[in-house]
Amino acid sequence: MSREITEKRKERIDRVLARRQKDLTLVMDNIWDPHNVSAVLRSCDAFGVAGVHLYYTTSQWPDLGKKSSASAKKWIHRTLHVDAGAMVDSLRARDMQLLRTGFSETARPVMDFDFTKPTAIILSNEHRGTSPELAELVEDEIYIPMQGMVQSFNVSVAAAIILYQAFTQRDRAGMYDSPTFSDEELEQLKREWYSR
Repeated sequence: MSREITEKRKERIDRVLARRQKDLTLVMDNIWDPHNVSAVLRSCDAFGVAGVHLYYTTSQWPDLGKKSSASAKKWIHRTLHVDAGAMVDSLRARDMQLLRTGFSETARPVMDFDFTKPTAIILSNEHRGTSPELAELVEDEIYIPMQGMVQSFNVSVAAAIILYQAFTQRDRAGMYDSPTFSDEELEQLKREWYSR
């Protein structure tokens, strides 16, 4: 079924797609809470992340429903993975620096990383932390410095803070001023988005 789309909506879609960052992504590592997943996707949309990777081996991808925050899911490409090694290899093949959230002695603050590089950040499960098989493959840990008694943020808040840091660096470097997708990729994406 084809839907009519206004020129104003087309222009908005074109502007958004022109700023999407295809070399900045998140990996959701068995994050089961649908509210958290929806909020992470909303932050991805807000900061221009084109797609995320879903690593679900011990939890199911949650049912996000039709709420407004869940609507961000239709604007973020999702790639499902069940093999940690294959996923990590595919990201490294795209020259991505891989980071995972954590609090070990070697973890470094979010401000220490250069997010103008192609980057994938693994967001860990709310209760179990990073899956052991991913922790073995991804050495660099990232954390958000906190000044209070609580030592960690909710996963969706952490995602927003990390993505804002990435956005700030990339925006300062002018990376949102030119499309990261080729002309052919943009045309394909426009056709898909116009029909949503």
